[in-house]
Amino acid sequence: MNFFKIKTIWTNAELIPLKLCIATAYILIGAYFHDFFCNHYIPIAILFFIMLIWSVYLWLTKIKNTKKE
Repeated sequence: MNFFKIKTIWTNAELIPLKLCIATAYILIGAYFHDFFCNHYIPIAILFFIMLIWSVYLWLTKIKNTKKE
């Protein structure tokens, strides 16, 4: 399982999509417990999936670039 042992360096700007992805996941979880978030469930879910795809893409490109070096 060498995949989990790969170390990369992330800048603060590169962590923004990951942090947004995690934040929207918390909001999605909170949507089941609060009426305000239930009204905005679809846009929050769309934002979550966009941030998830973006974060995974950045992570994979960073791993690919570190393997070349």
